[in-house]
Amino acid sequence: MNGPVIDVTFAPELQIFLPSERRAGRLAVRTDGSSSLGHVVESLGIPLTEAGRLLVDGREVPAAHVPAEGEAVEVCAVERPQTVPGAPLRFLLDVHLGTLARRLRLLGVDAAYESEDIGDPALAARSAAERRVMLSRDRGLLRRRELWAGAFVYSDKPDEQLRDVLGRFAPVLAPWTRCTACNGELRDADKDTVGDLLEHGTRSTYDVFAQCASCDRVYWRGAHHARLEAIVQDALREFGGVTAG
Repeated sequence: MNGPVIDVTFAPELQIFLPSERRAGRLAVRTDGSSSLGHVVESLGIPLTEAGRLLVDGREVPAAHVPAEGEAVEVCAVERPQTVPGAPLRFLLDVHLGTLARRLRLLGVDAAYESEDIGDPALAARSAAERRVMLSRDRGLLRRRELWAGAFVYSDKPDEQLRDVLGRFAPVLAPWTRCTACNGELRDADKDTVGDLLEHGTRSTYDVFAQCASCDRVYWRGAHHARLEAIVQDALREFGGVTAG
């Protein structure tokens, strides 16, 4: 390749995507003279979902910009909270993020989840069809052009994953309003109406119930409520929201 050489620097948040030997200082990158800056950034390992402003010699340029010899490129991180224009904020999570999906739903966030590996093309197509932000730790998936929007989940620990997503997108929180199993909306349920779906001990111990409008699953404040309540209160304390139920 005999194209122009450009100097590229990355925001500290993005250096996780680079090989360790390329994380310090400015990189001298030889391009092919025809590829866009967006293509060059992705070829270095950075999904464009994670790149914020692209600056060339201090001025902002689009990802379609074709670099010229000697240009100094700065790749910024996405600004937080990140705005996703054009649709209500909804998410789609891949098969590896089931715990994160359930915690988002616990907080009332619309989070669709694929419990089976349906493949990157199908996930990207669903993201586009339903206009959902694809959440994944799969860089290849996040590079697919048909995605409507996407975001890399930086941690493999559910607590950190939740804080990352809430801090990045600032979704409205409405705890206890969504089914953690299927993402449907919860409604108050009369004990007599759902009684046949309950074990005898549950019927005799609890009086307040909710039921999913989509899958009919019944919820009550059982043995795990204290643990779930702690997750909810931590999220509300740090990120705000509306109380429900």
